[in-house]
Amino acid sequence: MSHDTGLTLAAPIRSSAEKEILTEDALAFLNELVQRFTPARNALLAERPVWQAKIDAGALPDFLPDTASIRNDNWKIRGIPADLMDRRVEITGPVDRKMIINALNANVKVFMADFEDSLAPAWDKVIDGQVNLRDAVNGTITYTDPQTGKNYALKENPAVLICRVRGLHLPEKHVHWQGAPIPGGLFDFALYFHHNHRQLLDKGSGPYFYLPKTQTYQEAAWWSDIFSFTEDRYGLPRGTIKATILIETLPAVFQMDEILYHLRDHIVGLNCGRWDYIFSYIKTLKNHPDRVLPDRQAVTMEKSFLSAYSKLLIKTCHRRGAFAMGGMAAFIPSKDAERNTWVLDKVRADKELEASNGHDGTWIAHPGLADTVLPVFDRAFGARCNQLGVLRENDPPTTAADLLAPCSGGRTDAGMRANIRVALQYIEAWISGNGCVPIYGLMEDAATAEISRTSIWQWIRHGKTLDNGERVTPALFEKMLAEETAVVRQELGDARFNSGRFDEAAALLHRITTQDELIDFLTLPGYELLA
Repeated sequence: MSHDTGLTLAAPIRSSAEKEILTEDALAFLNELVQRFTPARNALLAERPVWQAKIDAGALPDFLPDTASIRNDNWKIRGIPADLMDRRVEITGPVDRKMIINALNANVKVFMADFEDSLAPAWDKVIDGQVNLRDAVNGTITYTDPQTGKNYALKENPAVLICRVRGLHLPEKHVHWQGAPIPGGLFDFALYFHHNHRQLLDKGSGPYFYLPKTQTYQEAAWWSDIFSFTEDRYGLPRGTIKATILIETLPAVFQMDEILYHLRDHIVGLNCGRWDYIFSYIKTLKNHPDRVLPDRQAVTMEKSFLSAYSKLLIKTCHRRGAFAMGGMAAFIPSKDAERNTWVLDKVRADKELEASNGHDGTWIAHPGLADTVLPVFDRAFGARCNQLGVLRENDPPTTAADLLAPCSGGRTDAGMRANIRVALQYIEAWISGNGCVPIYGLMEDAATAEISRTSIWQWIRHGKTLDNGERVTPALFEKMLAEETAVVRQELGDARFNSGRFDEAAALLHRITTQDELIDFLTLPGYELLA
C-alpha cells in the first residue's frame, strides 16, 4: 500500500493498533523526517566502514586533533529538566505491556522502554509497543494475565519514562521510502514523540530519549538537527526534547566532549553501555592480535581499559554539567537462597564501584534488584540527588593507550562452550520474537549475545589457544556447537527444543562466527528471519 505521504507500507493498515498509531498526522510527520534526514543518515553509515578500514590496516583509535578546541574550551550543556535530576536507579526492558507496568511501578527513578537491544522488532511488537507507551503516558495502561487472571495497573508516581529508539544501522523493513526500508530509529522517534509529547509536557515531564550505538559526533549532530526540526515543527522551545547518549562503541569514547557539544541543546548525559562497549572493542580491534579479549566472564569493570572508560566518562560529563550514568547489572534474582545471596553480593559490589567512581546512577534489568542497588546510591549521594559535583579533577589525563589497554584473563573450554550456549539460545529467542531472555541467571539482550559470538570469531581469526592447549579453529567451533546444541536440547527438553527455531539459530550462529568478514550486528541477518 502506498500512503499519500510518500511512504510505502508493506501491508494495508488493518489492525486497531495500527490505526491508532499510523494516523495520517503521524505518518505525515514521519515522512518529513524520512525525506529530510535519511540521506544524511545513509552518508553517516557509509563513513563507518571507511574509518574501520583504517583500524583494520593497523591504525588505532585516538582523540581527534581537529576538535581539540571543543575539548579544551569551557562550555556547558543547556540544562536538565527537574524530573530527570535524580536518576540513581534506572530499569530497562522491552515495550511489552506487563513489563512496562512492572518497570514503572518498580522502586526506581527511571524506566527506559526499549525498542532496541531488548526488543526483537517484529512488526506487531513495534506497533503494540507504541500503543503500550501511549497508554502508559496517559496513565491508562492495564494488563490482565490470561493464565493467572492477575491484574496489573500503574501505581501513583510511577518512574520517569525514557524511550530508547533503534540505532542508526537498524532499518524498519515494513515501511519504505524510495524503494528502501526507512531508518528504524526515525520510525520509533516520530511515533513516540507525535503521540506523547503534549501529554508528557502537560504532566511536568517531557519527550526523553536514549540514543544507542553512536560512533561519532557527526551522528550526534544528526540527532540534534532532528530534535531541533521537531521542536520548530511543533512550536516547542529549543531544548524541550532531551536525550541521553550511550557510549557503547569504542570510536565514541574518544569523542565524548564533541558528542556533548553537538547535542548541547538537548543532551542531559552519557551512559556507560558496558556490554556493547566490550563488543565494540572486539569488533573495532578485530585485526589486532594483541587486543584479543579473554572469556567474557573475566572482562569486568575492574579491568584497566573499562575502568579508564568509566572514569573518563564521569570526568567529561560532570565538567559539562551532564550526567554520567553507570552500566547494566545483567544478573537476575534467583529462587535459590544461596545463589540469590551470591547474585546480590555481586551486584552490590559492582554498583558500589560505580557509585564511588562518581556515577549519577545505574541500570538494572530486574525489579528484584532495586532494593539492593538503591541503598548503594543513597549512601553515596547523601542529601544530594546526583553526583554532578564529583569532577575527578585530580585524575591524571586519560590517554588512548589507557582506553585501548589489552585485557588479561584466560580462554577456557568452559567459557567458549558457555558463549555458544548463550548465543544459540539468544538468537533462537530473537528470531522467534523475544529480544530479552533470562539465560543461566543473566538477563541477556543483543549486546551480551554479540560478545559471545564475536569473542569466538576473534579467537578463530587469530588462532588463539584455550587454556587446555587446544587451538580454536572453525572445526573446534563446529564440534562444540553440535555438542552444546545437544546440551541445550537436554536442558530445555525435546518439546521446547523441537517447537523452537534452534536449527535456524545454529545455522546463523555458525555463519556469523566462522565467515571471514565479521558481521557488524547479528540483528541485521536476524531481522531477515523475523516477521
